[in-house]
Amino acid sequence: MSVRKYSAIVFDLGNVLLPFDYTKTIKRMNSLEPGLGDNFYEFYNKNYHIHRDFEKGKISEADFIKIMLSVVDNKLDAETFCDYYSDIFSLNKNVISLLPDLKKNYKLFLLSNTDSIHKRYRWEKYDFLKFFDHIILSFEVGAVKPEKSIYRSVEKVSAFPSGEHFYIDDIQEYVDAAKELGWDAVRFENYERLNADLEEREII
Repeated sequence: MSVRKYSAIVFDLGNVLLPFDYTKTIKRMNSLEPGLGDNFYEFYNKNYHIHRDFEKGKISEADFIKIMLSVVDNKLDAETFCDYYSDIFSLNKNVISLLPDLKKNYKLFLLSNTDSIHKRYRWEKYDFLKFFDHIILSFEVGAVKPEKSIYRSVEKVSAFPSGEHFYIDDIQEYVDAAKELGWDAVRFENYERLNADLEEREII
């Protein structure tokens, strides 16, 4: 069996390189007033289209903050809200450890549904971002996964054929969307499974 040629390795950010959890955000808000964080998180989940529009660049950062501050009865100022709202990430050090060696033989791309607050207040400071040749963010390109155009945004900067992209994402729907465009893709479960997926394809 012939081995497929790969030129671009594309990583999702959240829950692949950076696990995230809103528990700390909720606790920090609840410490200001009992139930405040719980109310925020309930609204956030029930009205996720608001965040999705923010990730897509359809509503401004200022408007998003205004909506969310009203949910918490303006008990936080904008700066504090952004800090609490972004205090969700941790590092998947095992997955991050793959980047230096992958960088030697492939172009690396980061593809993420994310927003300007999470980027500016937290994850843009992480050192591992230096390994990526390009970073494609939903709010900057005006599209979110699983929309085709966000994957095409990667291809525009990579200049590689669709079939030479290998994509890693924790959400099956986004994996399937990549495959429909001719990419190879796997759903991220854990480091061990990913390592096996990479070895199977002779990427590492």
